[in-house]
Amino acid sequence: MDISRHWQDICHAIQEGVFIVNPEGRLVMANDAMSRLTGYSVEELQGRPCTVLGCDTCALGRKGVQGAWCPLFAGRESAAKRCTVRCKDGSRLPVFKNQSLIRDKSGQVIGAVESILDLTELDRLDRKVEELSRLLDEPGSFHGMVGTSPAMARLRDILEKAARSEAPVLLLGESGTGKELAARAIHELGGRSAGPFVQLNCAALSESLLESELFGHARGAFTGAVRARRGRFEEAHGGDIFLDEIGDAPLSIQVKLLRVLETKSIERVGENRPVPVDARLIAATHQDLRALMAAGRFREDFFFRINVIPIELPPLRSRMEDLAPLAAHFLRAIAARSGADAASISPEAMRLFMEHRWPGNVRELRSALEYACVLAEGGRIEPWHLPPGIGSGRETAQAPSPLKPDREGRAEAGRERAELVEALRSSGGNKSQAARILGVSRLTVQNRMRKHGIDLERRVTDGA
Repeated sequence: MDISRHWQDICHAIQEGVFIVNPEGRLVMANDAMSRLTGYSVEELQGRPCTVLGCDTCALGRKGVQGAWCPLFAGRESAAKRCTVRCKDGSRLPVFKNQSLIRDKSGQVIGAVESILDLTELDRLDRKVEELSRLLDEPGSFHGMVGTSPAMARLRDILEKAARSEAPVLLLGESGTGKELAARAIHELGGRSAGPFVQLNCAALSESLLESELFGHARGAFTGAVRARRGRFEEAHGGDIFLDEIGDAPLSIQVKLLRVLETKSIERVGENRPVPVDARLIAATHQDLRALMAAGRFREDFFFRINVIPIELPPLRSRMEDLAPLAAHFLRAIAARSGADAASISPEAMRLFMEHRWPGNVRELRSALEYACVLAEGGRIEPWHLPPGIGSGRETAQAPSPLKPDREGRAEAGRERAELVEALRSSGGNKSQAARILGVSRLTVQNRMRKHGIDLERRVTDGA
């Protein structure tokens, strides 16, 4: 039996997406895996130009190709590579793509076969490994919290003790002090670390949506509830649930949360049947809950039920000895994303950092360093690279005046701008994706957009 006659059946059995393109760039065959990965049916793909897949590296590679519509058919076969393709719903799928020309017996090119392997799970694991590596390798880091000041030493001690308890924890402190990191530390240090860690911001949703998110809903409970859905408390069963901005929870939700803490059960929206849940509550707020109680906006009984182990997170201005290691930590993280060496901070810029009061705390410091790295373009951060408002002497600090570009420099700038516009167009305005297409960091893309006056609020066109 000639098995070659069954090649289509063989292709459909392969778990990788496989498709064949003719020399004119049209899809003449696609297997079932391509349909599963992209959302297009096999019939929808057949006969369509291969550009329907919107491969980012192909879009960039077609620039400057002469004699063919694609580098592959121009004789420039390339090695397998990571890229993304566009699915039917407009989402981007990270894949590992291989491609090869098909020739007849005379050597004439009659098409190309390409395969794609879904890298979604691998990308997720890569990000997780990177996150864990930063936590393990960072000197002076405690579950992502950086600092060795007495205030941080006290915080670590109480977090470790709170983690050994099953009682509710209330994290207090200004915005940007790291309450989410503290909640994660309690979970990872506690007896429920093998269970889930589920979080929800109470200020981000309306009252009805918040109730549905917390407790789930039955099918038909409200318009749009086409199926039953588990809530966050059920998802957190056996682990910890972190409710951020608890001070913004409506009074009606506070009553229901109090009942959950008392009865260890929830009722889904649209149901009267209690569902047992076993989740330890960690709440957080930047607000003064006692003042909210006095104003009638926070229930006293609920406050005393969640305020069993209150933990105050120190503001950055009370632990300024941690500023230098924190800055170094963020600069290393910024450099890791771009693949470049970490930037340094000049003594003059560091002095302005030390004089600043940091009302936004650690979050403000991180944003300031992101801003400064964009302006410094990988060099040393000077006072004139800092964002407005940091340092009273910043207004008088003058950056060296740039040299007037020569003709060659202007031509290079033009090429850089054209490549950037093309990458942004191919990625649908996604800066991270454009960075991957260009082989640079996201910060470099943002810097070049400012440099060339490209605004994503407008549509990216040929003349953008």
